[in-house]
Amino acid sequence: MYCALLESANLSVDIIPVVVDHGLQEGSDLTASHVVAELKRIGFFDIFSIRAQVEMRDGLEASARRARYRAFDQAIETYQPKFFLLGHTLNDQAESVLLGIARGSGTKSLSGMPSENGIYLRPMIAITRATTESACVEAGLKVWRDPHNSDQRFTRVRVRENILPIMERDLGPGIVQALGRSAKILREDSEALDQWANEIFGQIDPASIDIELLAGVPAAIRARVIRLAIYAQGAPLGSISAEHLAPIEALVTGWKGQGPSSLPGGVKVARISGRLSLLAQPD
Repeated sequence: MYCALLESANLSVDIIPVVVDHGLQEGSDLTASHVVAELKRIGFFDIFSIRAQVEMRDGLEASARRARYRAFDQAIETYQPKFFLLGHTLNDQAESVLLGIARGSGTKSLSGMPSENGIYLRPMIAITRATTESACVEAGLKVWRDPHNSDQRFTRVRVRENILPIMERDLGPGIVQALGRSAKILREDSEALDQWANEIFGQIDPASIDIELLAGVPAAIRARVIRLAIYAQGAPLGSISAEHLAPIEALVTGWKGQGPSSLPGGVKVARISGRLSLLAQPD
């Protein structure tokens, strides 16, 4: 935020900090108040401070993230900004890539976090955490360290404090930068494959797809087209995994008369008369 404030000094731009108290630690309200006071000290006047409501569903990290983005949505609705800046660094990117590898994710997940995603921008995604911390010291800013960021119960913390240091020690320095470069390359590849798949998807009926068309494109494109078709038929976004796609891939490339596959959202996929049929089942 301090860098954004400096950059905006000679521009007709308003920078409005967003302070989110997740309420997950004792005294978190006092911490949020101290942050607001520090922001006022360095020159901010309009500050959006909010207590997020964390609903525990699928683990603390995911639940807190969901609550945080709901708070962001409220700030966006209030101020209608052109951009919303996030503070992720190159280290966060490297951690995301390693987590994606551990989950066996595809190129989209391995490509980490985009520097631009709609209204959201990550201006520090190519800068290391050490650089940002040094900048804070140089500017005389008080740095607060979230205890959750050193809590080994969380997978990301174990990657940060255990895995990355071992890689730096045994493979040599520059691992964080190398993972960041890999993320950038994978994102470019993923975006190109998505574009190719979207062009094909725009020319088909997602409820009935010619098997020969699907069999004639590379597996990476075929999987994307099929996933798009499944979502078009009503499956919840993000619900289709590689495990869901495997039997559908077999309907195209390993046909032996097998039956249909049932997917999240009540979508059923079957091979009928040389076509891949996708039907949305009524509740």
